[in-house]
Amino acid sequence: MERSHSSDVATRLIEPVPVLTAYEDGVSAICRLSDQFDAESWSAQTPCLEWRAADLAGHLRCIADDFHEYLDEAPVSRYARLMATGAHPDTLSRKLARQNAAELVALADAPPAEHIAAFSASARAYAGRLTAVWELPHHQYRETVVTVAGMAGAACAEWHLHAWDLAMALGLPYRPADAVTVLHCWRRGMPHLPVPGRQGWRGGLSVRHVDPWHAVLAASGRSVGPAGTYRGRLTRLRRALRG
Repeated sequence: MERSHSSDVATRLIEPVPVLTAYEDGVSAICRLSDQFDAESWSAQTPCLEWRAADLAGHLRCIADDFHEYLDEAPVSRYARLMATGAHPDTLSRKLARQNAAELVALADAPPAEHIAAFSASARAYAGRLTAVWELPHHQYRETVVTVAGMAGAACAEWHLHAWDLAMALGLPYRPADAVTVLHCWRRGMPHLPVPGRQGWRGGLSVRHVDPWHAVLAASGRSVGPAGTYRGRLTRLRRALRG
């Protein structure tokens, strides 16, 4: 059953506990889903049309390491410099997609399970670094300063989105246990990719997307059918952390 939240959930996300709890849920979900793949199913197509499930495992390893790099060099990391351009989201997505593709090509060959194990260790080590610098600036997009807390939220949403990708490759449903927190994490960490249909907000959701998880999927560019299933091609390019 999905956890419920009061209307002050966005305020509570100033504190590390709800963000890091949802973050760990995302990492754990990826690990659980990965355990269900075999040699054949790792070749399955994911909603990220250019990637098989095995490619996504490699991408997860790369992006977890990237988050460490961005934190080490904040607020002047290569990610911060890109966001500081204030470029259109489509432009940011194309540049990050090229970066992700190059990192995947450079990644040493290894079984997908090995990539997932490395991802898990790296992602959890990253979470352990965050509370000491929680309120410090990480980067800025146009007029919005994203703190380390906001970037932790972006990473949280990233893990849940990729858990959904893996689940779709397996033909399984997926939604976070705490979809409301994941939505607020997205909004705090990804100001360049707002939730679609901002007119007519209802408790932080738009009229168009009253389900918080569907709102995150839509903001990330994923096309959602009935009951949160994958409906077809990604409908929007506007994704910063491509995948």
